[in-house]
Amino acid sequence: MDLSDDNSSTPRAAANGYAPADNATNRRKSVRVVKKPKLFVQEPAVPTRAKRKRAEAPVEDDASGKEDSLDDDDDEDEDEGEADLEELKEKRRKNPAKRKAKAPAKPAAKKVKKTRAAPSPAVKKTPVPKSANGPTPKATPKVRRGRAKQAGSGESGEGLYAEVFLRGKTLDGVAAEWMSTYQRSDAEALRDIVNFVLRSAGCDLEVTVHDIEDQDNVTSKLSDLQDEYQAQKITGYPLVSKPKLGPPFRATLTGFIKSLILTAHASSVLYDDPALIENFQVWVTTMSSSAIRPFRHTATVVSLAAVSTLCEVACELAESAAKTLRQLESEKKKARVNKDRVRALQGKVDEGDQKKEAVEGIIKDIFDTVFVHRYRDVDPKIRAECVQALGHWIITLPELFFEGQYLRYLGWVLSDTSPPTRLEVIKQLQKLSKNQNNAGGLRHFIERFRSRLVEMATRDADAGVRASTVELLDSIREAGMLEPDDVDTVGRLIFDSESRVRKAVVGFFAENINDLYDSMIEEMGGEEAIEDVLVGDGDEDFGNPRTAWVKLKCLVEVLSSYDSEDREELPSQIERGPPGGSDVLVAAGVESRFSLAAQALYERIPEIREWETLAGYLLFDHSPTSQGGSDDVETALKDACKLDGKEEVILLEVLNTAVRLNLMRSDEQEPTKKGKKKKVSKRDSLEHQETAARRLAQLIPRLLNKFGGVPDAASAVLRLEHVLNLDVFQEPGQETGAYSLLLDNINKQFLTHGDQAVLVEASAALLHARSFEELEEVTEGKVQSLWEDTVSTLHSLVRGKKDISVRGNLNVNILTGLSNTVRRLGNLASISDCVEVFEKVPVPTGRKKGAALLEEPLKVLLAILNRAEWKNEEEEIGELENELVMGAMKSVLFYFMWKVRAFQEKLTEGDEIADVDIDHLQDWREDFISKLLIAIQTRPGTDILRLAATGTLLDLYTLFATLRQSQKPKPKPDTEGAEAAESRERVFTLIQEFSPDLQILLTTTYAAVEKAYARKSRRTLEQAEDDEPIDDEDQESDDEDEDEDAVRERRNQSLLQEQKFCELTGKIVLAIIARVLDASGPEEGKMRERLMRNRGRLGANYKEVVGYLEEKRPRSAKKAAGAKKTPGKSEERVVEDEEGDVLMEEVEEGGEEDLRMRELDVDDMDVDVDREADGEEEGGGEDDEIMGD
Repeated sequence: MDLSDDNSSTPRAAANGYAPADNATNRRKSVRVVKKPKLFVQEPAVPTRAKRKRAEAPVEDDASGKEDSLDDDDDEDEDEGEADLEELKEKRRKNPAKRKAKAPAKPAAKKVKKTRAAPSPAVKKTPVPKSANGPTPKATPKVRRGRAKQAGSGESGEGLYAEVFLRGKTLDGVAAEWMSTYQRSDAEALRDIVNFVLRSAGCDLEVTVHDIEDQDNVTSKLSDLQDEYQAQKITGYPLVSKPKLGPPFRATLTGFIKSLILTAHASSVLYDDPALIENFQVWVTTMSSSAIRPFRHTATVVSLAAVSTLCEVACELAESAAKTLRQLESEKKKARVNKDRVRALQGKVDEGDQKKEAVEGIIKDIFDTVFVHRYRDVDPKIRAECVQALGHWIITLPELFFEGQYLRYLGWVLSDTSPPTRLEVIKQLQKLSKNQNNAGGLRHFIERFRSRLVEMATRDADAGVRASTVELLDSIREAGMLEPDDVDTVGRLIFDSESRVRKAVVGFFAENINDLYDSMIEEMGGEEAIEDVLVGDGDEDFGNPRTAWVKLKCLVEVLSSYDSEDREELPSQIERGPPGGSDVLVAAGVESRFSLAAQALYERIPEIREWETLAGYLLFDHSPTSQGGSDDVETALKDACKLDGKEEVILLEVLNTAVRLNLMRSDEQEPTKKGKKKKVSKRDSLEHQETAARRLAQLIPRLLNKFGGVPDAASAVLRLEHVLNLDVFQEPGQETGAYSLLLDNINKQFLTHGDQAVLVEASAALLHARSFEELEEVTEGKVQSLWEDTVSTLHSLVRGKKDISVRGNLNVNILTGLSNTVRRLGNLASISDCVEVFEKVPVPTGRKKGAALLEEPLKVLLAILNRAEWKNEEEEIGELENELVMGAMKSVLFYFMWKVRAFQEKLTEGDEIADVDIDHLQDWREDFISKLLIAIQTRPGTDILRLAATGTLLDLYTLFATLRQSQKPKPKPDTEGAEAAESRERVFTLIQEFSPDLQILLTTTYAAVEKAYARKSRRTLEQAEDDEPIDDEDQESDDEDEDEDAVRERRNQSLLQEQKFCELTGKIVLAIIARVLDASGPEEGKMRERLMRNRGRLGANYKEVVGYLEEKRPRSAKKAAGAKKTPGKSEERVVEDEEGDVLMEEVEEGGEEDLRMRELDVDDMDVDVDREADGEEEGGGEDDEIMGD
C-alpha cells in the first residue's frame, strides 16, 4: 500500500488538499497496522500492560488480486476474526458467570469502519504504513480478570497517564506533546486521551485505535469495559481516595484538562479542527452516563473541568474582541482613516466572534449532555461537583450563565437530600451575592426561592447549612430583598442551640438592633439633641441616663419580643420550660437562652461589654417622671428607656454574661492601634479583677434589694456571685464588712424563697464562698446560722400537729411552708455536712405544751416519707404532697452520703469505727428502705413519686458499695491494727445486694417506664412471653391526624419521658456494675438481660447508657477462632452467595467491619463508597441511570 494513498484517504489529508484516487487500485483496503514497526531500543515487557497479540496465520485478500499473499490472508483472517468475536460476545451475554474464563486463543479485532469522504463528526484515522520486513504477528485478545491497577499507584510506567502523574513533567508540557502527537496521528492521540480518562477512573483496561475509529461502536465498547471492570470488584477509585504522597489527584486531573484545552486554543486546533472536541466528547459523554460510579464520576469531573476552561477561553475572547472593537472605533474616528487597518481590525473582530460562538456552542453542548443529567445524579458527590462548577461558570462567564434558565438549577438543588450538596449551593450563592452588581440579576431568583432559603436557615437538619444560609440571608437583607417577617424569623435564630448558628446570625441581628436604635433616636429629635441634655457618657456615675441605654432597651425589647412571639418553637432552638418549671431539671450553672444570645453578641455590640453601664441602667428608678412637656428630650429619653419586669430579667441575664466574659478576657491579648495584639500583664489583669470584684460586691446587695422579690431576677443576681473573685477580701488590712453584708443578703434570699432555682443559685453562691480558706470562719458562721434557722422553722411547722406521717391532714399554707423548708434542708445538705444537725435532738425552749415532743430532724424527715402512700386527692394538694415527700427523700439520702464519706475517711486512716455507730446507721437505713417501699408498692408504675423512690433506693444501695473503694489503712501497732481490721470487716457488712423480691419489684417499675417511653416515642418493643402485665394508667391513642401543636407537645413529652427512662436505666446500670444488683441468687443476670433486650430499639441515648454493661471480648480468642475458620485474609472479610449477596464472615477485632457489627461509629464516607460499589456489582447501575437521566 502506498504511503501517499494512505494519506489521501484520511480526513486530515482531504482537508490539506489530497484528493482520493478514483481507480480501484488506489483504494485503501484496511487501516489496521499489519506489522509492528521496529524500535531503536527494545522496550521491556510489562506483563500487566501487555498489548493484545494476534496469532500468525496466512491470510487472503478478496478485494484485490494484485496484493501479495500476506495482504490476502490478512483480510480473510479479519472476516473470520470478526465472526469469532461476535460469537464470543454472544456467549458472554448468555453465560455471565463464566466471564472469568480465559478467552479463545484466536479471535481478531473487529473490522474497522471505513472513513467517508465528508464525515460530520468524523473520527480521524491515521493508517500506519506497512513495514517491508514482513507481517506483524497478530495479537490474540485476552480478557484479563486480575485486579485492575489503581490509578496513581505507580504500577504502570507508560501512556499518557504516566506522563501526567508519574514522570514529574509539567502539565503544559505534556499537553504540548499530546498536541504534537495529534498533529501526527489523530486517532492514536484520541486513543491516548480516552485511555487516560479510563485510567483516571481506576480502570487499567484500554481502547485501541480501531475502537476510536469505529465511532458507532462507542457505547458497545464501553459496555464491554464496564463488564470487565465490574468483574474485577474494585471498590475505590482515585477521585475518592486520598493519595499518600504527591499533589492531589483531582487538581492534577483537572489541571491537565485545562492545559490541554488552552493548548488547543492557543494553536487554533480548537477552531480549525472541531472533530477533536466532538470525538473526545462522544467518549466522555457516554462514560458520564455509565452505571458504574467511578466511570460516571470521573467523566463528569473531566467534562466540568473542560467547560470551566472553555468559559475562561470565552471570557478571554470576549475581552480581546472588546479591546479590538475599541481600537476599531478609535481608528474610524480619526481624520484620516486607514482602511487597511480598519479592514484588518474588522476581520479580527469577526474572527473573535466566530471563535467565541464556537466555544459557546461546545459549552452548551456539554451542558445539555452532561450537566443536565448529572446535577441530579444518585451520588451526592457528583451533584456537589456540578453545583460547584455551575457557580464557577456563572462568575466566569456571566453573559452566558447569569440567566434565569441556569440560576434555576441552583434553586432546585436547594432541596437536595444531601447536606454537603445544599451547603455547596449556599456557598456559590454567597459568592454571587458578594458582588453588588449582581443584585439586579439575582432579584428574580431570590423572590422565587426566598421562602426556601428562610426555611433552610431555620429548619435545616445540618447546623453548617443553617449557619451558611444565615450569612447568605444577611447579604440579601443588605440588598433590600428580604421581607420584614423574614427578618424577624431569621433573627430568632439568636436563640438557636448551635453556637455556629448563633455566631452566624450575630451580624444579621446586630444590624436589626442598629436600625431600631436609629429610628428611636430620630423620634427623640436626633443624637445631637439628646447629647445636649445629657450629663455625659464619660462620667463615673453610671446611673445617669445616656444613649447607650437606648441601645440596650432596643436589645432587650427585641429579645423579649422574639421570646414571646416564638410560639412555633423552632426545632433547633433552645427549649423553654413551661410555667412553674415542675417538669424541667433545674441545675446551677445552666445558661439561659438570653445568656447564650448575649454571649454571641458580646463582641458585636459594644454596649454589652460595658457591664457597669448595664448595672446602672438596672438600678435606675424609672418610676418618677419630670414635669416637662411632651417635647422635653430628657423626659422622652427616660420614658423610652423604661423596662418592664420581663425586660429587667433579660437585662440581668445579659449583665451576668457581660461580667463573666469581662473577667475571663481580662488577661487575654488586646489589639493595639496598629492592629497588633499586646498581651496584658499579669499585674494589670489582677488589678482589673480586684476592681471588678469590689464593684460587684457593692452592686450585688443593691440589685438583690431591688429584684430580690422576683424569683427569676433573684436567681440572675445570685449568679453574679459565682464569678466574684473573693481573694480581694483575703488581703491583709481589708475589711470583711462588705463580704459579710454580701453573705447576709444571700442568706436572706435563701430563707425567703421557696423556688428551687433561687435555692440552687444561693447554695452555689455559698459553696463558692466556702472555697476560700481565709474567709472560712465568716462563711461557716453564716452557714451554721442558716442551719439553725431552717431547723427551727421545721420544728415550728410540725410542732403540735396530730401526725406528720399521715397524708392529707395539713392545709395548703402549712404544706407549702413545710415543703419549702424541707427543700432548703436538702439544698443545705448538698453543700454542708448535715450529720450532726440531723442527729441532734433539739433542746426544748420555754414551757409550752408539747415542747418536750421535739425530735431530731432525721426522724421528722423519715416520718414525712410515710406520706408517700397513694390517696385520691385534689391535683394541687397532690403536687404539694409529692414535692414534700421527694424533698425528704433527697435530704435523707444526703445524710447517708455524708455518713458513708465519714466512714471512708476513717477506713483510709485506719481508725476504728464503733460498733454502735455501725448498728445505728444500719437501723436508719432499714427504716429508710421501708419508707421508700411504701411509694414503690402502692403507686402506679410510672408515677413520679414511685420513680423518685426507686431511683433513691438504687442510689442508696450503690452508695454503700463505694465502701469497697476505700484505701487500705497505714500499718499500726498490733492491737490497734487488729481492732481496725475487725472494724473494717464489720463496716463491709453494710454492703448488701438487692433481694430477689426487690429485684422483681424493680423490674416491674423499669418495664412500666420502658413501655411508657416506647408509646410516647412510638417505638416497638420486643416483648417476652413471660412478661407480666403492666399497671399503667397513662394510656394514649396514636392519632394520625394530629395538628402541629399536638405533634410538638407529643415530641416534648417524649423527650421528658426519655430523660426519666434513661435516668432510671443509668442508676440500674450503676447498681449492676457495683455488684449490688443482679450479681447472685435466683435472679442473677436477669436484669442485665432485660436491659439489653431492646437495646437497639429505644434510641441512641438508651443504647449509650446500657453500653456500659457490654463485656469486652478477649482479642486472642477471637483471632484464634478467625484463624480456624478462614484460611486467607481475603476470605476472612466477605464472601458471596449464589445470588451475589455479600455475607459477613469472621472479621478482625477493632477493624471497620467489627466496629460496624458492634454498632459503633465508622467512617460513613468509606462505608458509602464500599456499599455503592457492592450495589453496582449486584446490578444497581440501572437505578443510577433512572435517577440520573
